[in-house]
Amino acid sequence: MREFAFSVPAPEKWGEGLVFVAAAQPIDMAVRLESVHEGILVTAEADTVYEGVCGRCLTDLTRPLRIEFQELFGYSGDEASDFEVQDDHVDLETPVRDSIVLALPFQPVCQPDCPGLDPETGEKLAPGTQPAEQEKIDPRWAALTAYTPDHDDAENRVAPDTEKS
Repeated sequence: MREFAFSVPAPEKWGEGLVFVAAAQPIDMAVRLESVHEGILVTAEADTVYEGVCGRCLTDLTRPLRIEFQELFGYSGDEASDFEVQDDHVDLETPVRDSIVLALPFQPVCQPDCPGLDPETGEKLAPGTQPAEQEKIDPRWAALTAYTPDHDDAENRVAPDTEKS
């Protein structure tokens, strides 16, 4: 068994959604390698920082990210494995990248109760406020406003600007 601690830069931008780990962002690794019968068992922790925008109000975000994974790198042979030991070395880039990208939040928020943006003005709402409720009626549905659920008689069923038969 061997243990290593090191820091490496991200080789490229990881993540395609609202948040990502930037290229050259340091990734601090703590790796444990164990020789087992089938190959080398890698247990690792990685710490890095992701950046992006809030999914509700588009405020810039920078947050820490910690991932853990365990992967078996099999010796070359008949058994099928996802990763293989090559020239007595293991390449950790793929499992680190996969773990980091899967750990990135799909809908990141700047704070749990972020109110988002006002749909009319596009301005960021203050915490605890709701967008102004303005009842706009689609002109295609405007004729339905003449119907009221409180009165169910025949006269109220006909809109005032329609013909009576």
